[in-house]
Amino acid sequence: MPEDKHHPKPTGGPPPVRPSRTRPTGPRHPPYRGPGRPANAVPEARWRSRCGPPVAHTADGPLWTCDACGQDWPCPALRATPTDFARRATLIPEFSRITRRAIRDLRGQPGGPDPVAIVRRFLWFLPLTDEEARAVALRLR
Repeated sequence: MPEDKHHPKPTGGPPPVRPSRTRPTGPRHPPYRGPGRPANAVPEARWRSRCGPPVAHTADGPLWTCDACGQDWPCPALRATPTDFARRATLIPEFSRITRRAIRDLRGQPGGPDPVAIVRRFLWFLPLTDEEARAVALRLR
């Protein structure tokens, strides 16, 4: 039987010794971050450039005015946010919940908007007709 050059037959002695991998011992230290800098802090410049400015245009009932600019919420600054298909899909459940609360808060105020106007105001990112907005308002009451 010819001997295979690539796979020699075992000789019967002890198996070859595998080289051991040395692992660091002792306490693990965080990488050096510079003098006076906390070890786990991420500089604001790194996340601000990717995420944009923090959103401060929020509101809550019963008046539904913007905390930052004082205009009717959702204010023009919030409406200027680009809304593609994926963003609309995430906005619909949240703004539907908010719209329900806004209808309850604003409907009873003297001189307040009617439910159809509230639906069109809070679901600005959806192209709704008056009939569709009326149906949504009836559903959210």
